[in-house]
Amino acid sequence: MKNKKATRYFSSTQEKKVAKAVKGKTVSNSGAPLFVAGDVQSDNWLFECKTKTSDSQSISIKKEWLEKLEEEKFAMGKEHCALCFDFGVLQNSERYYILNEKTFKYFLRLEEQDE
Repeated sequence: MKNKKATRYFSSTQEKKVAKAVKGKTVSNSGAPLFVAGDVQSDNWLFECKTKTSDSQSISIKKEWLEKLEEEKFAMGKEHCALCFDFGVLQNSERYYILNEKTFKYFLRLEEQDE
């Protein structure tokens, strides 16, 4: 059986790193409050964070995580959302962000405007 205290430690560590990287704030007791969603929020973004409790070469991404995040983004009045994941906080692995196609195309258009 997993030690939930240890799991929360790993999640909290990752959430703090993501908040710093995106200039956002961690959500206290994320998932518990009725009207507060996600793990990290900034002005226009909502982030759900997933990490491994031990170093790994792979992670399974669940469609339900992405669907729930889209619903929470809408409920929170945020423009964008992303699922952030890494392969274990102990190895200080790079973090990756998953966007939906609409958001990705938005950033492609922004890049084109800068050229």
